[in-house]
Amino acid sequence: MDARLDYFGNAVGAKVLRHINSAGRALSDSGLPHATQELVKIRASQINGCGFCTDMHTKDAAHAGESPLRLNLVATWREATVFTEAERAALELTEEGTRIADAAGGVSDEVWAKAAEHYDQDQLAALISLIAVINAYNRINVINRQPAGDYRPGQFG
Repeated sequence: MDARLDYFGNAVGAKVLRHINSAGRALSDSGLPHATQELVKIRASQINGCGFCTDMHTKDAAHAGESPLRLNLVATWREATVFTEAERAALELTEEGTRIADAAGGVSDEVWAKAAEHYDQDQLAALISLIAVINAYNRINVINRQPAGDYRPGQFG
């Protein structure tokens, strides 16, 4: 399988990615726990069917020490006992924020309140932004049919 175009090598695509990557770097230093960030990126990527991002973020999380058990259970986090209440709140917010068109009214007050129990204002801003950024990456890669499987941890810096 080949990508529809060399988005990474295209001048316009590369410029857009530099800006999105800059936002991603700001989020990495936001105070939102790194493990939570990776879980959010994995779950949104699974929902969006983005193999490229799912490959990248599961490998990055494993490289950072995340357990195979937790990585294997991200898609079924509701039934899994291996996630903290804070992580569960972030995953639920990720699902509603990613499936925004499926939920009349967007993210529910109940889901927001659960997240707000576990994260301060800066972390909530980071969580909202992270969900938006990973959804942007997912859409670029899904539309472009970016192949998955060859990513190496740290490949992009």
